[in-house]
Amino acid sequence: MVRIKQKKDSPRDNQTGYHTGQKVALLISTRTEMGYVAIVNGTHKGILYQNEVFQPLKIGQELDGFIKKVREDNKLDLCLQKSGYKTIDTLSKKIIAKLQEQNGFIPVTDKSSPKIIVDLFGISKKSFKKTIGNLYKKRLITIEKDGIHLQYNNITPATTVNKKASRRR
Repeated sequence: MVRIKQKKDSPRDNQTGYHTGQKVALLISTRTEMGYVAIVNGTHKGILYQNEVFQPLKIGQELDGFIKKVREDNKLDLCLQKSGYKTIDTLSKKIIAKLQEQNGFIPVTDKSSPKIIVDLFGISKKSFKKTIGNLYKKRLITIEKDGIHLQYNNITPATTVNKKASRRR
């Protein structure tokens, strides 16, 4: 007998009907030691792990989120930010806007503490490092010992941070 291997986490591989990366509506229901339990699209429960939440949440709060993973036991791991390069584009806009608000300089680098990054941008240090790396490759910023500097000569009204990141070779 020949078995056809299906894509991991496809809806057919689990009982939930959800798949990794799917956008869902969340209702925060309880807080636990591990994080927040949320009702997903009014039908299933999932968890937002505390170390992956970078904004204040309240019981009863409704917000959009994403399926991070459908576990083998059909439990849902959730996240508030979509992973991948689309997130970097959104975060790039946020960092460029913050740099423009601060006259082209922010005293934060990839060496800054995670707390400072969360307080300033509401994102994880890992996401911050990916994003500033992407901006650096596009020559939109420079990273110095004292912080990040916006390269105004490379920022124009036509400049978009939505350009696809350079493909890895």
